[in-house]
Amino acid sequence: MPSSLLFLLAAVLQPNSVLSKQPNIVVIVADDLGYHDVGFRGSDILTPNIDKLASQGVVLENHIVSSICSPSRASLMTGRYTIRTGFWKGNIKPNEEYGLGLDETLLPEMLKRNGYVTHGVGKWHCGMHTWQHVPPNRGFDTYFGLFLGEQDYYSHRKIGRVDFRENYRDANGNLVDNIRKDLHGQYNTYLFTNKSVELIQEHDQSKPLFLYLAYTAPHIPHEVPDNEVEKFASHVSVGARQKYAAMVSVMDEGIGKIAGTLISTGMMDNTIIVFTSDNGAYYRSVGSNYPLRGGKSSFLEGGMRGVSFVHSPLLQQTGYTNKHLHHVTDWYATFQNLAGDVPENHDKPQLPLDGVDVWSSISANVSCREEILYELRDPTKRDDSSGKKGLKNLHKYPVNLKTSKMKYRKGDSRDAQEFFVIRWRNWKLLTGTSLEMQGWSSEGGKINYTNFLNYGGTGELHPRSLVSGTFLFDLSVDVREENNLADKNPDMVKRLLDKKTGVFEKSQVCRTEEVF
Repeated sequence: MPSSLLFLLAAVLQPNSVLSKQPNIVVIVADDLGYHDVGFRGSDILTPNIDKLASQGVVLENHIVSSICSPSRASLMTGRYTIRTGFWKGNIKPNEEYGLGLDETLLPEMLKRNGYVTHGVGKWHCGMHTWQHVPPNRGFDTYFGLFLGEQDYYSHRKIGRVDFRENYRDANGNLVDNIRKDLHGQYNTYLFTNKSVELIQEHDQSKPLFLYLAYTAPHIPHEVPDNEVEKFASHVSVGARQKYAAMVSVMDEGIGKIAGTLISTGMMDNTIIVFTSDNGAYYRSVGSNYPLRGGKSSFLEGGMRGVSFVHSPLLQQTGYTNKHLHHVTDWYATFQNLAGDVPENHDKPQLPLDGVDVWSSISANVSCREEILYELRDPTKRDDSSGKKGLKNLHKYPVNLKTSKMKYRKGDSRDAQEFFVIRWRNWKLLTGTSLEMQGWSSEGGKINYTNFLNYGGTGELHPRSLVSGTFLFDLSVDVREENNLADKNPDMVKRLLDKKTGVFEKSQVCRTEEVF
């Protein structure tokens, strides 16, 4: 392994219960990264920089995200569950006319009103059907990347059109939308890393920085320069996995450069880095969620437990694995408190948050929440982001990608489905119709056709069968979700089902125990 990949981090630990000033915040999101596909999980994929940051920070064992791209990003940006934002619909397709409602105060908007300089790099995927919904009008001072969910890594095209933008305000405050066709042939991951390094180097340190870096790696298409495969993945035994592995390693190298730049500029001492995947790797593909069950699009742990860590000299305790519950919605509330934001002091109303401030949980290894809503689809109790608040000025399409090749989806095949998936402490309940009950990943990313257990007594089912029913797992002893305990524990099933009503309460607070 080339020594240039590794960087040295100053071992400066400053015990803090209350931060003395607003911290710099760097959020790095990997796209479809398998739970097992980093070195600190025992993977054969080379990620020395991620491993170094994680070992000197706090690894989050139970960091729950959504099962697919757009909903995770929407919850990160709002601090709210998908039943509030309308992203129960799933991923936004190029021609779909919905996005995060304009009444939502997004994370960069909230930080910007508290003096932060806000930059977005990489993948947006939270709405782009009107100019009001694109990143530079949702709180980012600048944005460099794509509005959609995926693209060719070199041509930067999706369904034939270039979607690589550079957005900023000119001297008169007018939005500049520069479509960077000149970057044709340059690899996305390099571009995102280099832009992030540039933004850090040029940052005015009299103001706090918020950098949101959403890599497209290792999302499909699996594309990477050949020399990077030779450099990073020649040892990977599964040939189809080599490009995926090299994509992850190139991203890791970029993260090392970003961390090194934070150190060289003197910014690291007051910086919080959060790393997470938006969801698990695809099941039965080249990624591995071992030892978890399922993958992207499922409500099983392999789909919704993101590989994640926090690195910061501001943490009181480091070098350990935190096993408390955390959710992607928690970052909004956490950063809001660290930034000193007081919602009541601003004209735009603050919509109720589902996330809680988890800084004390991560910094001091204490519990701040016992319950997480994984998913809820109830046609009678969900916000629809394609309603009035999500649709404005429909004749203006910033990305101009409407095409006859894709039908406009006014509804969703999941509209008729009803799910309720919740975790309380170590108990997890899945109940509803058309649940995607996938099988298990292998450790090395080999194709694994392991079927799930025969719950219905009618014979073994296909690994990705859609089934209806009720499933109860005790994750403290069954992280692989192999043993359905619903029939043996009807009282626990009822207890968790009764929590469905409480999901619709307006807010949560950090709490360490439930009163029986």
